[in-house]
Amino acid sequence: MSKLPRRTFVKASLLAGAGSMLGSRTMAASDPTSGRRLVFDEQFRTIDWTIWEAGRKATTFDPGFYGRSAFARNLGEEDFNPYAIVDDAATANGKALQISAKYIGKEMSVPHYYGNSEPQQQWISGNLQTARTDGTIMRGWRTGYFETRMIFPKHPLTWPAFWLMNGRSILFPKTSIEIDIVEQKGFEPSNYGAYLHEWGEPGERHDEVGVKTPVDMTTQYCRYGMLVTETECRPYFEREPVIDPATGRPTVWTIGRAAEIKANNDVFWPLVTLALRADVPYPEPLLESDHETSMRVDYVKVYA
Repeated sequence: MSKLPRRTFVKASLLAGAGSMLGSRTMAASDPTSGRRLVFDEQFRTIDWTIWEAGRKATTFDPGFYGRSAFARNLGEEDFNPYAIVDDAATANGKALQISAKYIGKEMSVPHYYGNSEPQQQWISGNLQTARTDGTIMRGWRTGYFETRMIFPKHPLTWPAFWLMNGRSILFPKTSIEIDIVEQKGFEPSNYGAYLHEWGEPGERHDEVGVKTPVDMTTQYCRYGMLVTETECRPYFEREPVIDPATGRPTVWTIGRAAEIKANNDVFWPLVTLALRADVPYPEPLLESDHETSMRVDYVKVYA
């Protein structure tokens, strides 16, 4: 595939015409949690700020923003806080993390953000992660099954994601590994993308799969997972393997830098993000009903 900018955008053609179907129960591999212990169980009764960091992505490669919105710090930006714990009867414990996006529509002063003066980029949204820009990793794992249960907004610009970065990518960003468990477009309620990006040379490479879901992801919660072993990644939807359309078999991606990860004793840390896409036409006009929107997260779990 052609070389992509870091934090790539989901390809419209991938999701429109080449998406995979889910594995049938007869083809499905064993439950990805089988034989693994639950080592992280974030059910968002509160936001624990000793575990989660809010704001721009933890990196020294670039300012840590992407798309059309600025990711707010934990107390919010521009008199708007996108992070909240809300009541939700559809979750396991009756609570959910809500991350919102809001159009501010005036000059902003978010530190390091490139879009403060650009009308189409004067949005605030949210990003939570278990790492900080100084290289601190509050929670990270080398291998395991990483899973979230989320419901997405229906919107012309939203770009929600649950994804992983390797620890060394923060302070040593010449190369990095990004595993996108789910990236979704708010105007495609039954399609999403999963990706493995190994950024930087030598050895830059990319794998991707589009997933057509049997349900509308903007009207109900769904589970999105990735099994990460020492050498491979395997995406799952509702704990069924995502099928590679080229082979008709469960999608399996080889991690090209597996030996490097092992040698550096590196780990993967998770991010939960609501961004706004910049690779689609801006709505003209932007409807009043689209000035604010949100996604919800039931939980983030890791089995290792």
